[in-house]
Amino acid sequence: MKHKLVALLPMKAHSARVKGKNFRPFANKPLFRWILDTLVAMPEIDRVVINTDARAILAENGLTETSRVLIRDRAPELCGDMVSMNKVLADDLAAVESDAYLMTHTTNPLLSSATIRGALTKFDAAILDGSCDSLFSVNRFQTRFYRADASPVNHDPKNLIRTQDLEPWYEENSNLYLFTRESFAATGARIGLKPALFETPQLESADIDDQTGWNLAEIIALYHQMAKVGL
Repeated sequence: MKHKLVALLPMKAHSARVKGKNFRPFANKPLFRWILDTLVAMPEIDRVVINTDARAILAENGLTETSRVLIRDRAPELCGDMVSMNKVLADDLAAVESDAYLMTHTTNPLLSSATIRGALTKFDAAILDGSCDSLFSVNRFQTRFYRADASPVNHDPKNLIRTQDLEPWYEENSNLYLFTRESFAATGARIGLKPALFETPQLESADIDDQTGWNLAEIIALYHQMAKVGL
């Protein structure tokens, strides 16, 4: 189903736990370039919108507007660590028309075009048959969970069954979101009233939030780079 698809890639200058992470070198190029290069290379995506308070830093890193990349200066009232991302997205939706929107982060550098295409295929099919109005990516877990007081959440310790037979639980991993203007209006959020889950591959599902997460993701990225050149 061909429709206009805009990718939303918010990007701010400040980072609380990993200083300047969006622009810091990651496996031989700035972190933001990893997911941006993936999105721009996909013909399914008509435009990438970067909502940012760091236009000058992007220019220092060689990124300026093109026919495929729109850089939007973030409104002052939307700047800061405590502003809900849904407010930033609402500002983009008000300014940029599209049939559907794909939202991701610079902190998801390992996400591949093949995985994004898989999500788009599932989303399009579900929209057509009316089974969902949005989609978000998840990690799947089949393991034994406990609360802080050591009480079991999803199993009976007195009746152990194989972990592969436990009910799967799913964690929102912030890798990608797909939604329409209508689904966003219904909830004021990137997740609509009838979302579909999309499981992303474990080796692509990094969402860099601290230095340990950075180190692990960079190891994976460097491994893939060496594998491509046969090292």
